[in-house]
Amino acid sequence: MENRTFPSPSTGTATLAPESARPAPHAPARALRARRRRPAVLAMAVALISAGGLGGAVLYNSTGQRIAVLALARDVPMGQALTADDLVVARIAGDPALHPLDARDLGKAIGLRATADLRQGGLLVNGDLSNAPLVGAGQMTVGLAARRTQLPATRLQPGLRLVVVSTADGSTAGSSRTPDTLTATVVTVGRADSDGSTVVDVAVSPGDATKLAGWVAGGKFQVLLAPRDGAGAASPAPSPSASGGGA
Repeated sequence: MENRTFPSPSTGTATLAPESARPAPHAPARALRARRRRPAVLAMAVALISAGGLGGAVLYNSTGQRIAVLALARDVPMGQALTADDLVVARIAGDPALHPLDARDLGKAIGLRATADLRQGGLLVNGDLSNAPLVGAGQMTVGLAARRTQLPATRLQPGLRLVVVSTADGSTAGSSRTPDTLTATVVTVGRADSDGSTVVDVAVSPGDATKLAGWVAGGKFQVLLAPRDGAGAASPAPSPSASGGGA
């Protein structure tokens, strides 16, 4: 058998370059620019979050602040003087559209009269109260002794305006004569007697005082409620805060 020998491969020309001599791959320039931009984006996000949190805090403080005000603990009819049992302190969120009396004015509100029918749960405002005298300058007070059938069913309160009608003449059917009338303001209301009659002190002009006294003596009159159109209504009390300052 023929023996053949093959030359060994040369090691000088096929030697691989060392690994450390290989050139390192270059990252794309776009990726480098993206990395350099990232801190700025994060800073902007932090700034926006901080601004949003600050705005929310300001909004909460402006709308969530609660103040102590006066409210009605029960119904109070027109003309009745307020007592401590009629009022309660309530805490509400501050609202520029609302102007209730401050809770510090509680002592100043007691004793003032209601200018309208006040309902339980309502907030008390300056226009709801009056401290105007019931008997005006030059007026006179007349005691009106009236039977139950001569008075309206509505409970009379100080400050309520009345129309007193004379029934001495013209009470028969078919009469065309217009009955005499006069206006009066309730000053005080007495207790009802056993027969249902009540004495009501009313304020009238001096000229009407003599006339009304004659009607009362004869018992020929009828009491009506005057329309609540604001005419002759008592002036509202000055703001307790403005008149005396907050406590």
